[in-house]
Amino acid sequence: MAHESFEDQQVADILNEHFISIKVDREERPDIDSMYMSVCQMMTGQGGWPLNVFVTPDQKPFYAGTYFPKRSAYGRPGFIEALTQLLEAYHNDRDHIESLAEKATNNLRIKAAGQTDNTLSQESVHKAYYQLMSGFDTLYGGFGSAPKFPAPHMLSFLMRYYQWTGQENALYAVTKTLDGMANGGIYDHIGSGFSRYSTDEKWLVPHFEKMLYDNALLMEAYTEAYQLTPNSEYEKLVQQLIQFIKQDMMNPDGSFYSAIDADSEGKEGQYYVWSKDEIITHLGEELGALFCEVYHITEEGNFEGQNIPHTISTSFEDIKASFSIDDKTLQPKLQEARQILQSVRQQRPAPLVDDKVLTSWNALMTSALATAGRVFTLEEAIRMSKQAISFLETHLVQHARLMVRYREGDVKHLGFIEDYAHMLKAYMSLYEATFELEWLEKATTIAENMFELFWDKEKGGFFFSGSDAEALLVREKEVYDGAMPSGNSTALHQLLKLSRMTGRQDWLKALEQMFKAFYIDVSSYPSGHTAFLQGLLSQYAAKREIIILGKNGDPQKERLLQALRKRFMPFDIILTAETGNDLAQLAPFAKDYKTIGGSTTVYICENYSCRQPITHIDEAMEQLFHD
Repeated sequence: MAHESFEDQQVADILNEHFISIKVDREERPDIDSMYMSVCQMMTGQGGWPLNVFVTPDQKPFYAGTYFPKRSAYGRPGFIEALTQLLEAYHNDRDHIESLAEKATNNLRIKAAGQTDNTLSQESVHKAYYQLMSGFDTLYGGFGSAPKFPAPHMLSFLMRYYQWTGQENALYAVTKTLDGMANGGIYDHIGSGFSRYSTDEKWLVPHFEKMLYDNALLMEAYTEAYQLTPNSEYEKLVQQLIQFIKQDMMNPDGSFYSAIDADSEGKEGQYYVWSKDEIITHLGEELGALFCEVYHITEEGNFEGQNIPHTISTSFEDIKASFSIDDKTLQPKLQEARQILQSVRQQRPAPLVDDKVLTSWNALMTSALATAGRVFTLEEAIRMSKQAISFLETHLVQHARLMVRYREGDVKHLGFIEDYAHMLKAYMSLYEATFELEWLEKATTIAENMFELFWDKEKGGFFFSGSDAEALLVREKEVYDGAMPSGNSTALHQLLKLSRMTGRQDWLKALEQMFKAFYIDVSSYPSGHTAFLQGLLSQYAAKREIIILGKNGDPQKERLLQALRKRFMPFDIILTAETGNDLAQLAPFAKDYKTIGGSTTVYICENYSCRQPITHIDEAMEQLFHD
């Protein structure tokens, strides 16, 4: 609509003469976006962007919609016609407009107050699984039809569902989807990084915009899938993603940019596509022919006469036979070709980078890097994670309050629950990667702030905005998991773990209220709340508390910790220090645990009952990994 309507003089004249136009950056003000998106969904039965909402001078909405063509077309009302009719109604039938606005506002309040005596059960977890599988594309992976979004939190849910139930189809859906995306054009085979979504069911033609949060959540999904499979291709892809983030989305100060545009030179995808002649020119006949065969580069192209490199139907066995080449030679040649083409591509006019630093998105990438660093023993990834968290703590905290965004020294907006929840996740991930207690201390502090600023003491759940925030029409609570997990979903999942680590029974009791507070939303559409349901699922899964005490640097202790770092153990918590007293300030229950005979000692507890302490690491590993 920007080019079609808002840059059009006729539309601009109507807006400037009769309306006050306010453009909201939904990344900086997700609270406003969420509230008015709810209005649009209630009024029209659907939501989406661009979002256009018409409100009275006291902010009450009376009309909403998404895309409007300039003139009526395709069964849609035109923007000019809508503006004209709304203007006429506002002047000639003000009472009706006021009535619509009041009704919409009341509906918002009813939605925000939603409460029931029912509580969520494992039935919703199973229902989410069956809903996902009913929409699973068995041919190409993913869920639903085009356009296809990565939805990594759905994959994370399925991996935990598999771990809990042993349901093989859940894991198959994950690997089929991850393989489909890794082979498709949604993944940048030259410079790495995932685009926002695929316009087709094959994952071939992307919307070329690259978002920080997508790449963070997918980095985490591929890392966890590696733990379960383990597929070495997932490890390679994660390492490529880390280099892409470092080269293309990381500020010199350690923070991360928000997005890379789809367009360059006035055309979507222009930076990323190739003609066959270009490939042969830059790679030469022999290497060029190999690259074209592997990545399906043709004269006619697959995107507006150009080529998006992909390996959707590539048979590497056939390639090796055709070119009389073995795998040890093939992969280095392809790597050489990609490096040459990346150097060539870097000479092209590049897409614009959205260089604002968003706390929520940066925290997600910080968490993903810590997780990848833990599983793959990548010191660089953990260093990047620590550098980013240091930037957030230094530049995006004001008066002990997290803020939303930073750009060129300018900091704006009090942080929302998603900022706090994702920051909590970053601290938890850094603790799990390093077992340094400072991260657990910071996690505990931010958790206390979350309960103080956002918790609904009457009905449970976290409000979108803090108690000190600007007052809107209603104070909403968001639980729907869209492109990212909601703040409530991440908060639930991480706080359940932290409560067990610290022995905070008051937190656990409070969090149980969330299963009532969001019963209506989650039970009516479980597959739209898969990140939230990961928290619920963890309540039913068998889970252990593992306490490891022993001197830092003890080879036996380090061997066990390293083995634990690499395992997929989403329901277990691990606490480690030299002595129980070292843990006691954070976890008072740990003061009674002792080392035996000066050796590293392992306590494995389940259902509030601990086994006999173990001092032989091989025995501990046998019980942990093979029971």
